[in-house]
Amino acid sequence: MRRAAALALLLLLGHPGALPAGDEGGQRRSAAALMDVLMWNREPVGGRFALVDQNGRTRTDADFRGRLLLLYFGFTSCPDVCPTDLQEIARALDLLGAEGEALQPVFITLDPDRDTTALLAEYVPNFHPRLIGLTGCSESIREAADAYKVFYERVARPDGSYTIDHSAFVYLMDRAGTYLGFFPPGTSAERMLAIIRPHLSSR
Repeated sequence: MRRAAALALLLLLGHPGALPAGDEGGQRRSAAALMDVLMWNREPVGGRFALVDQNGRTRTDADFRGRLLLLYFGFTSCPDVCPTDLQEIARALDLLGAEGEALQPVFITLDPDRDTTALLAEYVPNFHPRLIGLTGCSESIREAADAYKVFYERVARPDGSYTIDHSAFVYLMDRAGTYLGFFPPGTSAERMLAIIRPHLSSR
């Protein structure tokens, strides 16, 4: 099992020894603690961000008001979990057809050092023409990730390169930017739509 998939499994099981994540009082919280927040709404999830899209345009959370938001944190060189989940997000949009205009998919990189706007411009259209990719400085990415209770860390490889370990959830936000819930890694488009469709008809 690859590292990202293993981390996702730890999160879903609420494993007490899971890797640290998030900041609270200057201390890193465990992934299990963050999972608890997401599952039971023990704290606000989501918040303000100001990042740059694949076209070089500054985007904030306020830009997406009025539409449901599917938000995913990952990185372009992720070998398995990220592309699989992005494919399912894209498939959900295709299955919705015209209804999909009320739903905005957004991909936020956790690897801003490598994932430039130019690279995102090549990457996101591979999944869906309406997918927006966002990057920014490391501090801005960390702020957004912490707001959504995302775990990530850089992990060195023996060859001198690195990868990113991260939690892998698809966040569903309502038209006002309020957290509705999350889909775990590997969720099918059909399962996403079973949850999303009732929110499309409600205002």
